[in-house]
Amino acid sequence: MKKKVILPLVAVAAFGCATWWWVVARPAATPAASSAVPQTGAPALVTLARAVRQDVPVTVQVNGSVVSLNSVELRPQITNTVREVHVKEGQFVKQGQLLFTLDERADQANLAKARAQQLKDEATLADLERQFRRSRELLAQNFISRSATDATQSQLDAQRATVAADKAAVQAAQVALSFSTLRAPIAGRIGAVNIYPGSLVQPTTTLLTITQLDPIAVSFPVPEARLQDLLEAARRRAPVDAVVPGRAPVRGVLDFVDNAVDPQIGTVRAKAVFDNAGQNLWPGQFVETRVTVSTFVGATVVPAAAVMQLADGLTVYVVDASGTASPRKVQTLQSMGTQVAVRGVEPGEQVVVEGKQNVRPNGKVRVDAAAAAPAPAAAPETSPASPSPAAAPRGPNAASAVPSSGAEAPVRSRT
Repeated sequence: MKKKVILPLVAVAAFGCATWWWVVARPAATPAASSAVPQTGAPALVTLARAVRQDVPVTVQVNGSVVSLNSVELRPQITNTVREVHVKEGQFVKQGQLLFTLDERADQANLAKARAQQLKDEATLADLERQFRRSRELLAQNFISRSATDATQSQLDAQRATVAADKAAVQAAQVALSFSTLRAPIAGRIGAVNIYPGSLVQPTTTLLTITQLDPIAVSFPVPEARLQDLLEAARRRAPVDAVVPGRAPVRGVLDFVDNAVDPQIGTVRAKAVFDNAGQNLWPGQFVETRVTVSTFVGATVVPAAAVMQLADGLTVYVVDASGTASPRKVQTLQSMGTQVAVRGVEPGEQVVVEGKQNVRPNGKVRVDAAAAAPAPAAAPETSPASPSPAAAPRGPNAASAVPSSGAEAPVRSRT
């Protein structure tokens, strides 16, 4: 009986203690516990860089191939035997220089025959002209009939036509004789020569190939998204750089843009012309081409490392004078090495380059003054940037190995 009474009493007492702790003791302990945890952490240690204003060239960098402006396969126009070869493989020739001589004896004989026939017919023509003059005199004295004079007139006209045909035959023989000597149609360098004296050649036989090396061209594809900028650059003959590994870049001018876009790969073919007296470019060679199609005047440039790719877009942390880092959405205009031109940041503002992972939105940041580099000199409002390789941005931290000129170095501190 006592057990039945004690157990409910113990349960009621335990319930009362739990209720007292929940209502009274727990609220009193929570502020004490929360006060032990700081609401905000220490200022993040970061590296800052100052945004600068400068002109940013929009440079298209693609691979191209060197092509000759003129390349000729030399072939004979008649079937004949080679009598003499006047050039060697790899030789540079001038336009009109003698290359091959064929056996011309038959053509010389045909020319002599045509000239002899012309002389014979010209003699007959002279005799008919004398007869026609006498017949007109006799007709005036009524010694012969008019029909006789007309017959002489007809013979004279026919002989004149015969002489004209003889002159044409002589010209044809001269042309046939000229086929026996083959001369360089253009100036350039000769390739392999596989024809020797005594070889029988015909119109389908390629004797050699002459390739023009100076000036020379580079053909390269440009994405169709840059078509309008490319056309404008072609109108002003924009400079184009061709980079050969291990050599200094060669400067040329944009000379040609194709009249159609390749729908399969979405590019348009362009061509630049280069002076090649030093033979730095060779036909068929692959080179890296850089062409500046437009320029962002007075753009804001920041280090590419300052741009973060977040879920809601590209963002940078901008630090104000009080040391507060505020996130700001930006839009990239052009990447150029370790720098990037953006829209959304004003020149002179400081952005976080290193230590972004430790920064909280609208949180405090600090720079180690002892380790900070001295502040660089103020950049001018606008300064031309040298052409540098650039492609469409592949991310907020996209950067190539070529630094951009004219960008101000960031103030760095040790973390």
